Amino acid sequence: MCLAVPMKLIEITGEGTGRVDSGGVSTDVSLAMVPHARVGDYIIIHAGFGIEVLDREEAQIRIDLFRELAEATAHLEEA
Repeated sequence: MCLAVPMKLIEITGEGTGRVDSGGVSTDVSLAMVPHARVGDYIIIHAGFGIEVLDREEAQIRIDLFRELAEATAHLEEA
């Protein structure tokens, strides 16, 4: 299963590329599908591509949901 994760755009690194961060984990992504994205925006990332720009409030809601899911399923990894 693949998840689309909200990440913050921290740097435009080239024509159509950027670096995003979530919780201290950063990676390079394509911005080809979100050319209007600017540093500081939150972007939904899927398979290395930015696919949607979110406002800060919506991004935080989704980040919180991912955190709650991770906490709720943490015990499954121990088994």
